[in-house]
Amino acid sequence: QVQLVESGGGLVQAGGSMTLSCTASGRTFSAMGWFRHAPGKEREFLAAMSWTGFTKYYADSVKGRFTISRDNAYNTVYLQMNTLKPEDTAVYFCAAKSGVPERTEKYDYWGQGTQVTVSS
Repeated sequence: QVQLVESGGGLVQAGGSMTLSCTASGRTFSAMGWFRHAPGKEREFLAAMSWTGFTKYYADSVKGRFTISRDNAYNTVYLQMNTLKPEDTAVYFCAAKSGVPERTEKYDYWGQGTQVTVSS
């Protein structure tokens, strides 16, 4: 059974940092990504990367503040988030698929999400 499990969410003050982790079980994936869903907004792409790390994509809203990385030995992808803002408050999801990473929601597997709250 394939599962993606996120961890690392919580409450942080504006300007602070946080790292999210997502571990996949059941199989490995060539492409993994991060999305978020804030109340009243559509789900938003944040970052994605390939197995090798050669290909990485970032949304403009997080470029320069967020960094995606992965440890293939542990089948885990990370999202390092710096200089957090109150508008970063959302439920954060990891996603995985075969093939190349995408900026769209065309991922086959999704985690359950982890809440990130940034206080002002």
